[in-house]
Amino acid sequence: MGRAAEMIGTTPAFLRAIGEAKLIVPLRSEGGHRRYSRYQLRIAARARELVDQGTPIDAACRIIILEDQLEDAKRINEQLRHSGVSSQPSADG
Repeated sequence: MGRAAEMIGTTPAFLRAIGEAKLIVPLRSEGGHRRYSRYQLRIAARARELVDQGTPIDAACRIIILEDQLEDAKRINEQLRHSGVSSQPSADG
Protein backbone atom coordinates (compact mmCIF):
# COMPACT_ATOMS: atom_id res chain seq x y z
CA MET A 1 0.00 0.00 0.00
CA GLY A 2 2.84 2.39 0.81
CA ARG A 3 4.42 1.85 -2.61
CA ALA A 4 1.08 2.36 -4.39
CA ALA A 5 0.47 5.58 -2.43
CA GLU A 6 3.97 6.79 -3.27
CA MET A 7 3.43 6.06 -6.98
CA ILE A 8 0.43 8.38 -7.18
CA GLY A 9 1.67 10.98 -4.71
CA THR A 10 -0.71 10.34 -1.85
CA THR A 11 -0.81 8.57 1.50
CA PRO A 12 -1.85 5.06 2.53
CA ALA A 13 -4.66 6.69 4.55
CA PHE A 14 -6.05 8.18 1.34
CA LEU A 15 -6.01 4.77 -0.36
CA ARG A 16 -7.76 3.25 2.66
CA ALA A 17 -10.39 6.01 2.53
CA ILE A 18 -11.25 5.43 -1.11
CA GLY A 19 -11.23 1.70 -0.42
CA GLU A 20 -13.73 2.22 2.40
CA ALA A 21 -15.83 4.31 -0.03
CA LYS A 22 -15.76 1.24 -2.35
CA LEU A 23 -14.25 3.27 -5.19
CA ILE A 24 -11.51 0.67 -5.52
CA VAL A 25 -11.26 -2.75 -3.93
CA PRO A 26 -7.70 -4.03 -4.08
CA LEU A 27 -6.87 -7.70 -4.20
CA ARG A 28 -5.09 -9.17 -1.18
CA SER A 29 -1.85 -11.13 -1.29
CA GLU A 30 -1.47 -14.33 0.73
CA GLY A 31 0.20 -12.21 3.39
CA GLY A 32 -2.77 -9.83 3.49
CA HIS A 33 -1.12 -6.96 1.63
CA ARG A 34 -3.27 -4.85 -0.67
CA ARG A 35 -2.47 -5.22 -4.38
CA TYR A 36 -3.62 -2.50 -6.78
CA SER A 37 -4.02 -2.82 -10.54
CA ARG A 38 -2.86 -0.07 -12.90
CA TYR A 39 -6.49 0.80 -13.52
CA GLN A 40 -7.13 1.14 -9.78
CA LEU A 41 -4.08 3.38 -9.45
CA ARG A 42 -5.39 5.60 -12.28
CA ILE A 43 -8.74 5.83 -10.48
CA ALA A 44 -7.00 6.65 -7.20
CA ALA A 45 -4.90 9.33 -8.91
CA ARG A 46 -8.07 10.88 -10.38
CA ALA A 47 -9.65 10.89 -6.91
CA ARG A 48 -6.56 12.58 -5.52
CA GLU A 49 -6.77 15.27 -8.23
CA LEU A 50 -10.37 16.02 -7.33
CA VAL A 51 -9.66 16.10 -3.60
CA ASP A 52 -6.64 18.35 -4.19
CA GLN A 53 -9.03 20.73 -6.01
CA GLY A 54 -11.22 20.89 -2.89
CA THR A 55 -13.81 18.22 -3.66
CA PRO A 56 -14.84 16.18 -0.60
CA ILE A 57 -13.67 12.58 -0.88
CA ASP A 58 -17.20 11.09 -0.98
CA ALA A 59 -18.17 13.50 -3.78
CA ALA A 60 -14.93 12.75 -5.64
CA CYS A 61 -15.71 9.03 -5.51
CA ARG A 62 -19.22 9.63 -6.86
CA ILE A 63 -17.89 11.86 -9.66
CA ILE A 64 -15.44 9.17 -10.72
CA ILE A 65 -18.13 6.49 -10.71
CA LEU A 66 -20.34 8.71 -12.89
CA GLU A 67 -17.44 9.49 -15.24
CA ASP A 68 -16.79 5.77 -15.59
CA GLN A 69 -20.46 5.05 -16.30
CA LEU A 70 -20.52 7.81 -18.91
CA GLU A 71 -17.47 6.35 -20.66
CA ASP A 72 -19.12 2.91 -20.67
CA ALA A 73 -22.30 4.37 -22.16
CA LYS A 74 -20.33 6.20 -24.86
CA ARG A 75 -18.43 3.02 -25.73
CA ILE A 76 -21.65 0.99 -25.97
CA ASN A 77 -23.29 3.70 -28.06
CA GLU A 78 -20.32 3.72 -30.44
CA GLN A 79 -20.41 -0.08 -30.74
CA LEU A 80 -24.12 0.00 -31.52
CA ARG A 81 -23.61 2.74 -34.08
CA HIS A 82 -20.94 0.68 -35.84
CA SER A 83 -23.04 -2.48 -35.77
CA GLY A 84 -25.89 -0.72 -37.58
CA VAL A 85 -28.32 -0.82 -34.65
CA SER A 86 -30.24 2.42 -34.50
CA SER A 87 -31.22 4.01 -31.23
CA GLN A 88 -33.65 6.25 -33.12
CA PRO A 89 -37.30 5.22 -33.40
CA SER A 90 -38.37 4.08 -36.82
CA ALA A 91 -40.53 6.25 -39.06
CA ASP A 92 -43.29 3.66 -38.63
CA GLY A 93 -43.41 4.64 -34.96
